[in-house]
Amino acid sequence: MNRLEGNGSREAKIRYLDADFQILMPGSYVLCAVTGEQIPLDELRYWSVARQEAYVDAAASLKAELQAGIRD
Repeated sequence: MNRLEGNGSREAKIRYLDADFQILMPGSYVLCAVTGEQIPLDELRYWSVARQEAYVDAAASLKAELQAGIRD
């Protein structure tokens, strides 16, 4: 994982990997795909590699999984 260094208060662009993520464009947060909440990068714990989305918590991750299952 790339570390933050003077990125201000803007959204980061991330490539989500299996057990890590790669910062493509520096920033201090990403947005939750379900709630729209800002997630500070140092608190980012939940994401989908397949959908390349971040989630604020386990409940949001589960909701996204369930919604994806309905669409499939």
